Amino acid sequence: MKLFNEIEMPLMSILADMEFNGVSIDVPTLNDYAKVLNEEVNGIEAEIKELAGVEFNVASPKQLGEVLFERMELDSKAKKTKSGQYSTSEAVLAKLKGKHEIIQKIMDFRSLKKLISTYVEALPTYINQVSGKIHTSFNQAEAATGRLSSTNPNLQNIPIRTEQGRYIRKAFVPSTEDHVFLSADYSQVELRLMAHMSKDQNMIDAFNHAADFHQATAAKIYKLPIEEVSKEMRSRAKTANFGIIYGISAWGLAERLDISRKEGKELKDGYFESYPEVKAFMEASIEKARENEFVETLMGRRRYLKDINSSNAIVRGVAERNAINAPIQGSAADVIKIAMINIDRRMKKEGMQSKMIIQVHDELNFDCLKSELEQMKVILREEMENAVQLSVPLIVDMGVGENWLEAH
Repeated sequence: MKLFNEIEMPLMSILADMEFNGVSIDVPTLNDYAKVLNEEVNGIEAEIKELAGVEFNVASPKQLGEVLFERMELDSKAKKTKSGQYSTSEAVLAKLKGKHEIIQKIMDFRSLKKLISTYVEALPTYINQVSGKIHTSFNQAEAATGRLSSTNPNLQNIPIRTEQGRYIRKAFVPSTEDHVFLSADYSQVELRLMAHMSKDQNMIDAFNHAADFHQATAAKIYKLPIEEVSKEMRSRAKTANFGIIYGISAWGLAERLDISRKEGKELKDGYFESYPEVKAFMEASIEKARENEFVETLMGRRRYLKDINSSNAIVRGVAERNAINAPIQGSAADVIKIAMINIDRRMKKEGMQSKMIIQVHDELNFDCLKSELEQMKVILREEMENAVQLSVPLIVDMGVGENWLEAH
């Protein structure tokens, strides 16, 4: 009831305001970008046909399957779907990645086509004729972890791992020339919550004393002084940091880092040796879930896991990973919701005209009046960093720009 009355109910009117405020889109930027991406797609398509040595429709899974598995013979054990054609799903292509350069080209072709159809060409169709803005819907009771989701359009799923995906954010602009885009997001909030909830002293110390947590983790895993940690070691430690709190296996780590299973196991073992209480916390979370068939966040939000005692190992494995991740991801969702409520209260109290417009999990975005910028930065830092008191500090990164890309 505390979660319901103090977080979810007060948040409802804030989300309604955000939906009503909407966000401005620069349509010419998207139209120009559509031309650039379509040219890129056409170029990749031509390369695929050249590598295949035959003219065919790359967008047709049926024709693509025939080219890859009958003409090019890339997998003698290729499986056919019920409709009698070869499967060319993302998972199938990922397994063939090292076999021929055509596979990466096909993956690039597909991701660009999806980017164009889902965002570049679709976003302008969502512009409201009256307001001239896009008004997404934020769904409060959709995700099992307590995270908000966004639909019509989904503004939380714009790809940011690729240059092309990130560029779409350039089209999200302030409402007038008197405004700027202000973005604030929590730094490594889930890892900080893991440190707090697991009470792992090594992890707490790394957050409290090290300038770079991933570097500190690498130093522990590889038993080296921090200054001797290489970029590659830091990168591996970062993958371990984020992967392990999602219950990733040693094999999954190896696959993601493109290393041997033995190295994957050594990395995971080294991680748990460095942060022993994290392992104990994960095991305890699974044990609690087995007893109660649910797990809880810091604020008492429950995620029910009926499959945790299933006799099916695959089904049970999914529930076990959720038992590890849900308390962490759900607590992160609770934290930003508390921050949103406190920020909104403070903005109203101080008579701010700036508006909260987009939430993407650990990130809040504002249409900020230029004259209020410094005051808004103070409000965001104070309210986000003090949303809850943990055994490690909550840290917020902020950016300002003429568009979302510049700000974040």
